[in-house]
Order: sequence, then C-alpha cells, then structure tokens
Amino acid sequence: MARSKKVNISNLIFIVALVLLLIPQTRQPIQIFLNKAIAAIVKPSVIDASERQTLSNYDWILKDVSGNDFDFHYAEGKVVIINFWATWCPPCIAEMPSLNELYQHYIPNDDVVFLFVSNEDKELLYEFMTHNSYSFQVYQSLSDYPKVFNVSSIPRTFIINKKGEIVIDKTGAADWNSERVRNAIDQALKAF
Repeated sequence: MARSKKVNISNLIFIVALVLLLIPQTRQPIQIFLNKAIAAIVKPSVIDASERQTLSNYDWILKDVSGNDFDFHYAEGKVVIINFWATWCPPCIAEMPSLNELYQHYIPNDDVVFLFVSNEDKELLYEFMTHNSYSFQVYQSLSDYPKVFNVSSIPRTFIINKKGEIVIDKTGAADWNSERVRNAIDQALKAF
C-alpha cells in the first residue's frame, strides 16, 4: 500500500510539472530556471590552438538600440565577446546575468569589446534591458556577419583573441563569469 501511495504522488508531481510546462505563462519561467541550473554548471571550454578558426574579415556593420552605428573593423586587434541572443529565448535569458557580470568586470578595458546581437525590434530590446537593469549595449546587424560565425541557434557566444582567432565558441546557456572564461580573456589580452 505504501509503495502505491509513493507511485501516485510521483505520478501527480509528474502531471503537475507537465501541465505547468504546457501553460504559456509558466513555461518560460520554468525553462529559464532549468537553464540557469544548467548554466551554473556549464563552463565554456577554450578551443585548442591548432583547431581555432580565424576571422578573415571584419566587414560587419551593426547599430545599437540608440541608433549609433558600429563598424566591426573597430574591434580588429582587440579581444571580442559576441553573444547572439533574443528576449524570448530561455537559455539566453538564463545566461544574461553572468554575461552582464563579465561585462562589468571588463568594461574599463578598452581592449575588450562586447557585442550583444539580436534581430528583434529595438523598443523590445530597450524594454528588456531596462527591466533587467543590464548595462551593456545591444546591437542589431545592418549587414551580414562574417561567415565564420555561422549562427544557426541561440544563444551562441564567441570569444575572439587579438589575432582574430575564435578561442571560445559556445552554443547554449553557460556561466560566462567563471574563472575559466576570465582566464581565457586575460590570456587573449596578453597575446599578440
């Protein structure tokens, strides 16, 4: 009898969880919570030097939500962190706090460039940034990004060293304010 009661409770919990995932108002918060748990344990890995791809050009024009153009050529010879994301994407939302903390740590360094890129409406992006008190700038592409990025799903984050080599390429939520990522950025700042 006790075993059947445990099975019934387990089944009830499973059904409640399933219903909560089916209801649009509760689905996204649950997905964000689960992705935050995943991001807390996933630390992006540095790509071995022999396997790194190198940017062949910096031909890419972006515009921030304030309407200012950004020429990607400005980032040449600097360490670049590029995050492709969207406001509706639970893994993107889950990793944003760690990206904001990483941004806060490196913002005083002129040799580090952060590009948070989304194709959404600028009013929606501005509202999202304001609501969450994020201080980084958000950009929209005005031209095609370099083909080496080949973004087919989001979030997708790249860290590029001063030589234009992609040292980290990560799809999915991760802890970007980790010691491993900071060490990779610090090493990229020293090299050249």
